[in-house]
Amino acid sequence: MISPEPTTAQLRVLSHPTRLALLRRLRSDGPATARALGREFAIDSGAISYHLRRLAEGGQIVEDVERGTRRERWWRAAEAFTQFETARHHDHDQLSREYLQAVVLSKADELQRIASTVAASPQDWLDATTFFDSELSLTATATEELKQELLAVIDRYRDHPCADSDDARRVAAHLQLYPRS
Repeated sequence: MISPEPTTAQLRVLSHPTRLALLRRLRSDGPATARALGREFAIDSGAISYHLRRLAEGGQIVEDVERGTRRERWWRAAEAFTQFETARHHDHDQLSREYLQAVVLSKADELQRIASTVAASPQDWLDATTFFDSELSLTATATEELKQELLAVIDRYRDHPCADSDDARRVAAHLQLYPRS
C-alpha cells in the first residue's frame, strides 16, 4: 500500500484548514492558479498565494510548469492522498493535535458543501452514495486490523479499470477510526 506519511515539517504546513482545503481542491479538480483559487474560495489571492507557497515548501504541491507563464503560476498536488498515523508522531503531540483539529475543520466545511450538491446528482450516483456511521467495540489490535483491511480495499480501487470511463467521477472516500472514550 502506498503511504505518503507527512513528515513533522509537513505536518506544520498542513495544520491549517485553508491549506488542507486548497490541497484537497488541487487533488480533486486538478491544477489551478492562485487567482482562480482565490475566486473559488472567496479569499484574497495574496493570502491564497501565501498558503500555496507554504504547501510548496512542504512538498505537498508543485508548480505545473507546463501550464504556467511568467505572469501566472499554476499549482498541482504532488501526491494523490495523505495518510496520517498518530503513532508515528507521538513525540509531537501538540503538532498532531493541531493537525487533527485542522483536518476536522476542513472536513466539516467539505461536508457542508457536499450537503448542498449531492442531492442534485443523477439517480445512479444517489444510489451509489453512502454516509456510513457506526460504533464498534474493539481492541487497539482489532482496530489496526480493520484499518489495514479498509485501506487495502480503497487501494484496490485507486487504479480501477473504470477510472478512464467517460462516466467515471472522482469519489471521496473518508476513513476515520478513533477511540470514543
